[in-house]
Amino acid sequence: MSSLLRLREVALSLNRLVLGLVFTTHGIAAIFGVLGGNVPGGGSISPWLWPYGVAALIQLVGGAFVFLGLASRPFALICSGSMAYAYFTVHAKIALLPAQNGGDEAVLFCWAFLLVALFGPGPLSLDALIGRWYRSRSRVGWGSGSGSGSDSALASVTELAPAPVTAAAATTAADAASAAPVSEAA
Repeated sequence: MSSLLRLREVALSLNRLVLGLVFTTHGIAAIFGVLGGNVPGGGSISPWLWPYGVAALIQLVGGAFVFLGLASRPFALICSGSMAYAYFTVHAKIALLPAQNGGDEAVLFCWAFLLVALFGPGPLSLDALIGRWYRSRSRVGWGSGSGSGSDSALASVTELAPAPVTAAAATTAADAASAAPVSEAA
């Protein structure tokens, strides 16, 4: 893999980490009343109050899952949708453009989460770690379809994600699991 592609993957992960952290802090501030509290009035808000409390709960839980990179695509899509809802129900009533209605954060969060939902969490995530673990287990025969139905179901789930091309394709399964991915052109 070229250094530019490797940098792109790391940048995708770093973007996801910062996005999830900032979004989570908004949820923490609103629900627990810390970090300045529920903006603009301060204090805390019940997570069951519609729509503001539910939005704060989505910020807390969704932001944390996106930060960890665990089930990040569905959580990023939910976070993106909540920010689109916030923009069109709160900010767009004032004026159409974000510069006029104060909806800059909602628009930026919406589009940034949509990018995470579309392009994935990157290699520095729990999703990627779990995917690498499943692929390494399937290489050594676990989930090869020669056992119970759950093994073959696991094998079909691991086939959904593309496996990286490794330089150690002809070596043992343990060596192949620890080898660094290389580009197909190499």
